[in-house]
Amino acid sequence: MNLAEKLISSHLTDGEMRPGEEIGLRVDQALIQDATGTMVMLELEALGLDRVRTEVAAQYVDHNLLQSDERNMADHLFLRSACRRYGIWYSPPGNGVSHPTHMQHFGVPGRTLAGADSHTCAAGSLGMLAIGVGGLEVAMAMAGQPLYVTMPRIWGIRLAGALPGWVSAKDVILELLRRHGVSGGVHKIIEYHGPGLDALSAMDRHVIANMGAELGATTSVFPSDERVLEFLYAQGRAGDHVELAADPDAGYDLRDEIDLSAVEPLIARPGSPGNVVPVRQVAGEPVHQVVVGSSANPGLRDFAVVAEMLRGRQVHPQVSLEINPTSRQVLADLVKTGALTALIESGARIHQTGCLGCIGMGQAPAVGRNSLRTFPRNFPGRSGTHDDSVWLCSPETAAAAALTGAITDPRDLDLALPEVRQPRIASAITTPLQKPLPIAEARQVALVKADSIGSLPELDPLPDSLTLPVLLKVGDDVSTDEILPAGARALPYRSNIAALADFAFGQLDETYPQRARAAGPHTIVGGRNYGQGSSREHAAIVPRHLGLRVVIAKSFARIHWQNLANFGVLALEFADEADYDRIAQGDELRLNGLRKAVETGNEIDAGGVILRHRLSARQRAMVLAGGWIPEVRHAGDR
Repeated sequence: MNLAEKLISSHLTDGEMRPGEEIGLRVDQALIQDATGTMVMLELEALGLDRVRTEVAAQYVDHNLLQSDERNMADHLFLRSACRRYGIWYSPPGNGVSHPTHMQHFGVPGRTLAGADSHTCAAGSLGMLAIGVGGLEVAMAMAGQPLYVTMPRIWGIRLAGALPGWVSAKDVILELLRRHGVSGGVHKIIEYHGPGLDALSAMDRHVIANMGAELGATTSVFPSDERVLEFLYAQGRAGDHVELAADPDAGYDLRDEIDLSAVEPLIARPGSPGNVVPVRQVAGEPVHQVVVGSSANPGLRDFAVVAEMLRGRQVHPQVSLEINPTSRQVLADLVKTGALTALIESGARIHQTGCLGCIGMGQAPAVGRNSLRTFPRNFPGRSGTHDDSVWLCSPETAAAAALTGAITDPRDLDLALPEVRQPRIASAITTPLQKPLPIAEARQVALVKADSIGSLPELDPLPDSLTLPVLLKVGDDVSTDEILPAGARALPYRSNIAALADFAFGQLDETYPQRARAAGPHTIVGGRNYGQGSSREHAAIVPRHLGLRVVIAKSFARIHWQNLANFGVLALEFADEADYDRIAQGDELRLNGLRKAVETGNEIDAGGVILRHRLSARQRAMVLAGGWIPEVRHAGDR
């Protein structure tokens, strides 16, 4: 077997490993962050959970760190109280971005990890089967239920050679995005193998695995080898290492190969992580902001190479260089190695550890001014600026722009190749992590809920007949950032669905919330890959709260498709994609016999437009009930 098959088979609880079939997986670890965590905690409360049943569950506060009013700290107090109540590790504000911090403290080869964040797949760098899903699925996993996914095809990517100077791991994943686009990994697990792995550290692999989410992949998997052992040794956890790899004669459903020695500096143009071109093709474009640090480039090396390129030099006067350390450990090691001093002396601005600009929490660029970022995503408006111009690149390319004030291929700088030395043993920063309480003490903890924290909406069953106006028609690759943004304006309301509803589809049509409230039950029509990007289930809950009952699209992104089912929204696909052009915004669709069609898998005729669903029997039950929580309650009543 290949490695992905080994990891799946060792955790399989339901189904068979045939591509396209639904399977259930035993979950060893769970990860949540604050932008999704408040909903998860409310869901645990609604489920009546007494204690989490995964080996490890950890809550990270890394997204909303701007305490612009009382709501932010109120959410943090609620999250901490819920962690104490349910037996979850709590990582407080400023402790670090969830993915690298979890990797440092809890990542174990061979384990499964379900995370309420689409970039959970980064842990595949350690030989874990790490899958980003909606918050409700993580809540169910913490309650001891299997994680259900559609069995993917395994895409083997052989790596050969070694990266040349001025090229790093970010350029590798950008090369894959250049080849295959943002939907090239849908319904696939990407498994990396081959001799080129020897020169990629565990954190290099983290960069590549993290942005597998931008390809739409279910997850990415690397073997657990000497590079992983080196990482765990540096964390003082060498005993957690297990050697894992594909069998020598393993087969793959699909194959690709990257000669690392042929990779060049690449950059994603504004608007999509898949719009990738060589840096030299766009060299000379003026730059006014550079931001370094995110879950996509979180390692010490990613900051240190920037520090070495800037050492003894000054940032270009028109550029604001922002440095976002990704964990306390990385920050401590930047101090110990002198890299932080070099950054400060160059004119860089040093921010707290966290996601910050990556989720639109501050660091919004000026309109019409280019911002180069070592981030995973550049969907329109995600930065917090409606008409933004955000490019994605490696730390080397980012530093080159910071020095020159323009997009510059780092190979064209008059600089010696920087030497980056990293400590063999990382700084031990463990005190901010708060351990779960003993169960008897935990049962005495009351949840701390401020008035700003709302409740889950009541979800009614799917009617048999619906007459639905088409309130929105959108194109291909609509992201969850466009459906329900995060950012500094919206994220403070993440615990209050009714208030958050004012921001729904604001990037595409600011009138949608008002029109939805007036219309009641309605539908939305989309193109291919509808709902790509973040795992945030708010993008399903909020439109459902506003009356969304059916989404019709050419195809759906994996996580959002499941989130719609979780909250009772019926996801339908065109039997003939050409019928997309037959429906216009403002049309009214009559859907009859819905319940039987969902139960039996029959097609639905919407005025001559034939629609289908791909729901499993489990998903059908939850859609009919109005959502997963109502279905669980209904099952308990039977």
